[in-house]
Amino acid sequence: MKYWTSISFILLLVTPALAEEVALHGFVQGNYAARITGEELSGPEGGDFLLGEERLQLKLAVSSQGAGFFLKTDFFRDAVSRTTDTDLREAYLDYGTGALDLRIGRQIITWGVGDLVFINDIFPKDYAAFFSGRPLEYLKIGSDAMKVNLFADLISAELVVIPFFQSDNLPPSQRFFMFDPFPGVQRTTEEPRAELGNTELALRLYRSLSGFDAAVYAYKGFLKTPSMRPDDPVSPIQVTLFFPRLAVYGASAQGNALGGVVSIEAGYYDSLDDRSGRDPAIPNSMVKYLAGYQRQLWTDFTAGLQYYGEYLIDYGPYRDTLPLGFPAQDRLRQLLTVRLTQLFLYQTLRLSFFAFYSPTDQDYYFIPEVRYSFTDALWGAVGANIFGGEKETTFFGQLDKNDNLYVTMRYEF
Repeated sequence: MKYWTSISFILLLVTPALAEEVALHGFVQGNYAARITGEELSGPEGGDFLLGEERLQLKLAVSSQGAGFFLKTDFFRDAVSRTTDTDLREAYLDYGTGALDLRIGRQIITWGVGDLVFINDIFPKDYAAFFSGRPLEYLKIGSDAMKVNLFADLISAELVVIPFFQSDNLPPSQRFFMFDPFPGVQRTTEEPRAELGNTELALRLYRSLSGFDAAVYAYKGFLKTPSMRPDDPVSPIQVTLFFPRLAVYGASAQGNALGGVVSIEAGYYDSLDDRSGRDPAIPNSMVKYLAGYQRQLWTDFTAGLQYYGEYLIDYGPYRDTLPLGFPAQDRLRQLLTVRLTQLFLYQTLRLSFFAFYSPTDQDYYFIPEVRYSFTDALWGAVGANIFGGEKETTFFGQLDKNDNLYVTMRYEF
């Protein structure tokens, strides 16, 4: 990361003399989160604090004659691990001609219409940041990619080419209690190599239809969350974490209806490495779908609801090949979400609440937060991440011991 630090400072020094328009912004932030369950893990990072950061972000935007450059770099101190590092959030070149936009470099890409529920957004996420109370912008991870946008009256297109694989960032076992079907077993990780044959491709076609923003999607690449393959299913000595091949085909629509905003989205997940559904180490093909509705019920109060489902294909072969003692996934997993937001004091005080609840998994995740803007540049927030469930093997149930309170203070410039 020292290399990127040097590059960042060089660019900050030389670009103002070369560009027509230059904008430099950023923030200084303190962000801390502490577990409140009384549970602790072994090891130097297993105490109460899940997060302890001081962070400086610099954003440089440069443009000249239809071309541009954008750099977003974080410099931070992690007090839990007692390390100092940098994070190159984004760094890309832009070129636009009106009917065509080209962007090359590290960039954050967001697709789909779900609110914290992702179907056709197959780009990498940082769930460690999300579950420990970092601001929401840190849920997304940048991809080293080329993105081409073509604009036309009939239909527009967005093509993304990603030659270098980037996985999701999952909560680390050094700080989070997580379900582990193979505790104490040695692990090795196999990521897709940087080869032309492993290049990820994603396509979005979109246009307006009867007042709705409609889109269709296609993706070919890999799952971003690793699967586990033990060398012996009964008494393993080593477990290999790997990323199965995946194709996704989907569609979405969002627009004003029923006095609010209506959103629908669906996607077919094609498990390319196990279309028969008989390999217990690889997730089966499935259909994912959601429907959402958001509405302002009174002044400065907004409510949003979502219903989400995952329907597993080839359920019979999945059950037949499930290893003895492993928890079985339901054929249909259902999830409900609620978002409530109320603004006070000329919109300087925000009370918000987001809830996930699965009636099939019988688990939940609640995020209450209070945020206050002291000035136009300075704001602070206090919130909580509250997990629970009937079983420790479900997505949110496994996080039950990680309930935490977080506080954030940020000065923007």
